[in-house]
Amino acid sequence: MKILVSDKLDKAGLEILEASGLPVVMKPGMTEDELCAEIVDYDALIIRSGTKVTKKVIDAAKKLRLIGRAGVGVDNVDIPYATEKGILIMNTPSANTLSAAEHTCAMILAMARNVPQAHQSMHEGKWDRSKFTGVELNGKTLGIIGTGRVGLEVARRLKAFNMTMVASDPFPPRQEVLDEIGIKLLPNADEVVKVADFITIHSPLLPSTKDMISDAQFKMMKPTCRIANVARGGIVNEDALYRALKDNVIAGAAFDVWCNEPLSEEEQKLLELPNLVTTPHLGASTKEAQLRVAVDIANSAVKYLKDGIITNAINAPRGKLTPETEPFVPLAEGLGVFANHLNAGKNVERFEVTANGSMAEGDTNLLRVYAVKGFIRDMVGMDNANLVNAEPIAKSKGVEIKDSKNAGSVNYSNILEIKTVAGKDVETVSGTVFGEEPRLVGYNGYSFNVPLSGNMVFLNYADKTGIVGAVGTVLGKAGVDIQQMAVSVNGSGKALMVLLVGKAIDSKLVDELAKAIDGTAKFVAVN
Repeated sequence: MKILVSDKLDKAGLEILEASGLPVVMKPGMTEDELCAEIVDYDALIIRSGTKVTKKVIDAAKKLRLIGRAGVGVDNVDIPYATEKGILIMNTPSANTLSAAEHTCAMILAMARNVPQAHQSMHEGKWDRSKFTGVELNGKTLGIIGTGRVGLEVARRLKAFNMTMVASDPFPPRQEVLDEIGIKLLPNADEVVKVADFITIHSPLLPSTKDMISDAQFKMMKPTCRIANVARGGIVNEDALYRALKDNVIAGAAFDVWCNEPLSEEEQKLLELPNLVTTPHLGASTKEAQLRVAVDIANSAVKYLKDGIITNAINAPRGKLTPETEPFVPLAEGLGVFANHLNAGKNVERFEVTANGSMAEGDTNLLRVYAVKGFIRDMVGMDNANLVNAEPIAKSKGVEIKDSKNAGSVNYSNILEIKTVAGKDVETVSGTVFGEEPRLVGYNGYSFNVPLSGNMVFLNYADKTGIVGAVGTVLGKAGVDIQQMAVSVNGSGKALMVLLVGKAIDSKLVDELAKAIDGTAKFVAVN
């Protein structure tokens, strides 16, 4: 396995990568074409904000398993396409929190007291005190758009200036956290900008947050309002910002982030405005933050590549394995493979996973994902199916994924059940674990107990004598040995025979078995 580092990374992070024994290549500053040519044989790519991981780059990366972002924002990565390709994306969400929060506070204070403008004036030999009269933070209302890690740290610090706090966030923290700091949550960003004297942006750049602040929102603001953005360029529409500052719709702005970095020729006009404080994306540019993001992403990358441990993943499924659910991972994946083979040639519309018994009281999300991974394995190839892309691939093929829990009484302490629906065809399989061995214990209403592995034959017929002999004769003539047998009879006179046989059998032999029992026969291989 090889690791490519395509942006500058603190030497402490590089030392961790190199100490892992994995080959590490440091090549910052590559163009997209150069990166495409370089990345072909790498398993992991470590980046900061400079590298753009586009569809073109991902297609060129034939072996890539991991994109590690030393920092928080991942808008420079094509997340949906990387996920489709099964590439895990990790970041370091807390490593630069304090640096970004402190820089936000510095920008707000500089904006309030005209520090950069006064500094420049003095360097020009002037002494103009009245021109740079500012405003206090004391008693003012701070509007926080986004109450994640950075937003909350900014609030904690500016609370010391006796500011009133209001905020909006579609996914806010617990009420007790807001109460502790003294933040009043408002319904949406528009309500925040109407009442704020200072606004600070702390949202990720998403389709839903792009141009969140534009002409309409600037018109809602007080003429004395000042706005800071140390989050992501594009959340505030830059053309609208230019108009608001130029026409004195608001009093000022302080921006560290931009739609284009470095600024495009069109964006340069913003720098002509005297009421705009600017820095070139310095939110995480402290020695401490640079060290932390490098160390954190290096440790995470090594743990994943060597031990499969996932930390701070952007696109991995949510959930965790517990001591009770972990033994059921091979079962879940095996049942998924089994369900896929049962539905060969069918268009499965729905895939349902039900956790029964005591394990239903805990987190079973990952068991569902492992089951889906098994289900798609033979659709995309064993090496191409993983926890990252399993559910997106299934959904892309029109499969609706559902899960449920039933903590009530079942025949075993824990049973995992998968139900597939393909038109009018419904297949239900269930299993449990004995020791560490996955066992198949149910199929379409029949109960039995056999290992979930190897070559399996399912024979469905009207219950009558002579079936065992007929089956043995057909398989014996074909040179197929029977390793294990189980028979289950339902209440309507139908029986199911489950055979574990020594080798795979072809469709011709399956048809012979069906004819011999005057019923139906299926062959399923689980490996």
